[in-house]
Amino acid sequence: MKKLINQPEAFVRESLAGMAAAHTGLIKVNLEPTFVYRADAPVQGKVAIISGGGSGHEPMHAGFVGMGMLDAACPGEVFTSPTPDQMLAAAEQVDGGAGILYIVKNYSGDVMNFEMATELARSEGIRTLNIIIDDDVAVKDSLYTQGRRGVGTTVLAEKICGAAAEKGYDLQQVADLCKKVNLHGRSVGVALSSCTVPAKGTPTFALGDDEIELGIGIHGEPGRERVSMMSGDEITEVLWRWLCPPQASLFDDTAYCRTVREWDETKEEWQDVELLNKPLQKGDRLLAFVNSMGGTPISELYLVYRKLAELCQMEGLEIVRNLIGPYMTSLEMQGCSITLLKLDEEMLQLWDAPVKTASLRWGV
Repeated sequence: MKKLINQPEAFVRESLAGMAAAHTGLIKVNLEPTFVYRADAPVQGKVAIISGGGSGHEPMHAGFVGMGMLDAACPGEVFTSPTPDQMLAAAEQVDGGAGILYIVKNYSGDVMNFEMATELARSEGIRTLNIIIDDDVAVKDSLYTQGRRGVGTTVLAEKICGAAAEKGYDLQQVADLCKKVNLHGRSVGVALSSCTVPAKGTPTFALGDDEIELGIGIHGEPGRERVSMMSGDEITEVLWRWLCPPQASLFDDTAYCRTVREWDETKEEWQDVELLNKPLQKGDRLLAFVNSMGGTPISELYLVYRKLAELCQMEGLEIVRNLIGPYMTSLEMQGCSITLLKLDEEMLQLWDAPVKTASLRWGV
């Protein structure tokens, strides 16, 4: 696999240096430890939102740092969780006195390290909460999680919660909103090819010329089924059936229950919290997000969106907003993911609010 890199061990830092040079005035990059932050941080009196994860998913998360979205992002090495010291340093840099919300994808390393960072920040007097995103309906558990993986809804939560923070929501309000977005989102993906981690130099997994992996994770984790190649419409219909379980519709979907850990500010300790995702109902308004895994051209994504819109209309679901493009990738993997987010009026208005980042921008 040919890649535009120098030394694999320098890949992440050199990429971040180029990003900072390309977006002077918007973001800054700290290298010891590594994090990306808003050039105008800290914004006094505003809740600061921080996310992060392994590199290789760009523009997630560094590309979403800026006004109306993230205050900072902590990139790890490729497909490797960032460390608590990165998260703590980012919190210290962007804390404007109103607290920090960590948005955490549900992968074991990310969850553990962000929990440690929360405890470290609070020990320094920085009020900090974290909310887990676990929206991947493809699998109940995977190689790197207990429960569903955190995928495309993360992008949508960062935008919606970022707008809320800009509008002056307090920390608990932003955290509750983030939880609501997570509970209203569901995602699933497909891989047509593998990807190659620079340090390894060989594909993460093997797919035959006529094979695809349904329900794949963003790190190349196995999906639910490996099948022969199908047409774009057929693939979209399969993904739709997982978003909207068999026997025809979303309305027969069973609720998804699970327990996560959240910080209880009253008791000053971690508490188990039970969460429940409710099925969609006819008449629901949706944000439909069709995402490239990195190697799929937007023309193919529009083909998928065309079929998705048709299926939603058949079920009496109204797509009122959409996002189409490479926003949460897996290096050069060919494939796509679909995220459906049920919108209420609050989330719709916050989605439409101005945003100015390297990779998402409107209203400014």
